[in-house]
Amino acid sequence: MGIGIRAMIRQAKDNVFVRTKEEVPKGHIAVYVGERYYKKHRKFVVPISYLEHPLFQELLRKAEDEYGFDHPMGGLTLPCTETTFLSITSHLNLITRCQ
Repeated sequence: MGIGIRAMIRQAKDNVFVRTKEEVPKGHIAVYVGERYYKKHRKFVVPISYLEHPLFQELLRKAEDEYGFDHPMGGLTLPCTETTFLSITSHLNLITRCQ
């Protein structure tokens, strides 16, 4: 993981858990999903373990390229379609269950 991505993860965890501690279970992180030109982003809660998977890290790299460290929603915003995000998280969920 690159230094920038680690900082982004740390910042997102701090922002999310401070603001929505009751809503996000321990061991999870809230992310906002939606492409930049859409005004509406949808909130998802995913296990922190997803952050270490190469597929999810690619989304983090895209977020860093798109937003830098100033995310419009205050938390970690991933610039992809919901369909893409759900496809990736479904894949990660399947991998996790098979281990």
